[in-house]
Amino acid sequence: MTGSLFKGNFWSSDILSSIGYETIIQHLNNGRKNCKEFEDFLKERASIEEKYGKDLLSLSRKKPCGQSETNTLKRALDVFKLQVDSVAQSHIQLAQTLREEARKMEEFREKQKLQRKKTEIIMDAAHKQKSLQFKKTMEAKKNYEQKCRDKDEAEQAVHRSANVVNPKQQEKLFVKLATSKTAVEDSDKAYMLHINTLDKVREEWQSEHIKACEVFETQERERINFFRNALWLHMNQLSQQCVTSDNMYEEVRKSLEMCSIEKDIEYFVNQRKTGQAPPAPIVYENFYCPQKNATPPGKATGPDLARRRLLPIPKSLPDDPDYSLLDNYSLIYQ
Repeated sequence: MTGSLFKGNFWSSDILSSIGYETIIQHLNNGRKNCKEFEDFLKERASIEEKYGKDLLSLSRKKPCGQSETNTLKRALDVFKLQVDSVAQSHIQLAQTLREEARKMEEFREKQKLQRKKTEIIMDAAHKQKSLQFKKTMEAKKNYEQKCRDKDEAEQAVHRSANVVNPKQQEKLFVKLATSKTAVEDSDKAYMLHINTLDKVREEWQSEHIKACEVFETQERERINFFRNALWLHMNQLSQQCVTSDNMYEEVRKSLEMCSIEKDIEYFVNQRKTGQAPPAPIVYENFYCPQKNATPPGKATGPDLARRRLLPIPKSLPDDPDYSLLDNYSLIYQ
């Protein structure tokens, strides 16, 4: 494994480059965004749980469900409605819990943001100072190199004028050469001063970069740990909700185990029975020979019904005007 931690893996050979720092900052920004997304997820889930709980509560309290049942099944249905009501309340409570977890995530994000801000201000200043000093050093170098070229030209001019008879012209060239040498010395000192200053600035920036890497790595470790724990807790809360709901549903199952088909049927019979005797058979009644105290059709006749005597068979006489015999059939004149 090469390097170690943030401070060993986010450098660049270019003194003006801040790609390592920018890479870390981008990663931290992405992490903060991920926390915000989970925070929003919790809030949305809370809204879903709250809506579900309220809808379930409304269903439990307003929608009839076996309201005409009796006895043991009625008691089971009462438990069922009560437990559904409790499940609805538990979902509403879960919504409040999820909003509280979302609030904690938001507080954590803002806390890290403030901590990061202090380090970012220091690093921004270090980057600017490094860039500014590098620019000044390069300008000093450029000036130094130009003064060196001016001195070289002055020396060449002196050498070319060695055979010149005009003393004033030679004196002028020597003065220019002396001036250029002084300028070179001054520019060289300025250049060296800027180099030393740049090295100090570079060391300060490097030190701040290492500190920033340590702070940012610590923050990232805390963020990952916090995010992981928040997600784990969220799963535990959802699992607990399932356990809570199942415990409530178990109460319904227990009440259903107490239901008795026989008892419910007996209860209905005892409460709503209308009588134990069916209607009597409808008997034939001769219009011409009505029975005394005859029972209306469809009514019970009492204990003597089985011993009721047979109706008399009418006799047909040859001279009877009401009857006539035809092939053993009796015809009534209309």
